Amino acid sequence: MATKSFTPLNGRCACNTITYEVLAPFLCTNCCHCTWCQHETGTAFALNAIIETSNFRITSATKPVLIKIPSASGNGQTTARCPDCYVVLYSDYGGDGTWKVFVRVGTLDDKTIRPDVHIFTSTKLDWLDLTSEKEKGVPVFEGFYQRSRVWRKFALERFDVLKQKMDEVPKGEEEAKKGEDK
Repeated sequence: MATKSFTPLNGRCACNTITYEVLAPFLCTNCCHCTWCQHETGTAFALNAIIETSNFRITSATKPVLIKIPSASGNGQTTARCPDCYVVLYSDYGGDGTWKVFVRVGTLDDKTIRPDVHIFTSTKLDWLDLTSEKEKGVPVFEGFYQRSRVWRKFALERFDVLKQKMDEVPKGEEEAKKGEDK
């Protein structure tokens, strides 16, 4: 489902064992400052770009290892790690990666991807000043946000299509679909 004017983006793990391609513009890029992301990544925040799995594909012969880990929400998170260098390439918060993934922006070859929004800034590190982000018009939220307040029109439309597809799959068939896609 690549868009006509979009040049696919490439990404990889640190050891180049796993490579991937993004076939359409990201729905949204979240810069999360929650303490959970700080602990999980070992840094000040996590920068995740949301994309439908239909617009994301692994291009290497080696596939990532999917690992379910706990999360602050209690819903868990599925992370996709390289089996050799253990870098997390993408994850799905509260899901299993069947419909959408959150690509770790640092694994992209393109280093120009910027946050569309900063979230959970009530727990951001004190030395991190988001004044210039606010001045540029990047929304900053102490907690989470309403999608309709942040996402661009094309992203909301694509997400509505994704939600319809998700709703069409009967409950027992979701596991079967997951097996087909991987």
